[in-house]
Amino acid sequence: MPLSKRQVKEIAELLTGQIRRKLADYNPEPNTMPFHTRLLGKDRMALFSFIQSINTTLGASVFEQTAAIIASPNFKRAASQYKEFNDTISREAQRLIQSLMDDLTTGRITPDKAAETKRILAIAQSGAMQKVKRPRIDLFVESHEGVEYYFDLKTAKPNVGEFKEFKRMLLEWIAIRGALDPKAKVRTLLAIPYNPYEPEPYQRWTLQGMLDLKNEILVAEEFWNFLGGRNTYEELLDVFEQVGIALRPEIDAKFAKLT
Repeated sequence: MPLSKRQVKEIAELLTGQIRRKLADYNPEPNTMPFHTRLLGKDRMALFSFIQSINTTLGASVFEQTAAIIASPNFKRAASQYKEFNDTISREAQRLIQSLMDDLTTGRITPDKAAETKRILAIAQSGAMQKVKRPRIDLFVESHEGVEYYFDLKTAKPNVGEFKEFKRMLLEWIAIRGALDPKAKVRTLLAIPYNPYEPEPYQRWTLQGMLDLKNEILVAEEFWNFLGGRNTYEELLDVFEQVGIALRPEIDAKFAKLT
C-alpha cells in the first residue's frame, strides 16, 4: 500500500521542521578540534559537525515518529515513545532470563524467540514481583489481530558486543508485559532503519548465536515495509530526497556564512 498524500505531508513537515531547527540553532565550535580544523578547514569541520548532529536527530526522534506515521493506517494502534508499559517483573522470570542468557552465551542453546517467549510468559506472574525502571519503547504497534509489537530502534552499526544486552532487554520486555497479562500476544524486536552495507546484505552473521535472526530483528526494507506495506522503504527515501532538495538553498546559505 503506497504512502498516502497525508502521510507524505506529515513526514515531510516533520523532517523539514527538524532540519530548520537544527540550522537555526547550529553554532559550531571548531576550536574544540584544532588539529582537525587546521588539517581539513573550518568549512568542512562545520559541515561534518552539522551532519553528525542530524544523524543524532534522525536516530533519536525522526525515525520513531516517521514509523508511527507510516504504521497508523495499517495497525489498530501505533505510537512512538510508547509510555503505557508496565514497571514490574517476577523474580522467577528474571531467573529464567538469566538462565537463557547463560545458555545462549555458551552456545548450549540456539535462539528461538517463540520458545523463549512461551517459557517467559508461562512464569511471568510466578513468585515475588519487583519494581523495575519503566522501559523506553521507541515504537509500539498492535495488529488488528491483537499482536503487540514492541520495537527498539538502533543505529545502523551497533557494536557486536552490545547485542548481548539488547537480547536481555527484549526478553525482559516480554516478562514485564507478561506480569500484567501472561496471555498477551507479544513480540519484541530490534529495528535498524537502514542498511549501511547496501547493496550488500546486512552482516547478520555477526549476531548469530544471540538473536533469532528471522524473528527478532528487522533491517531497512524489512522494517519499513512491515509497517507500511510493499515499496514503503523506497517511497520513504523519495520523501527524504525531496525534502533535501527543497532545503538545499537554506543549508547552502547557512554554510556560506560559516566558510
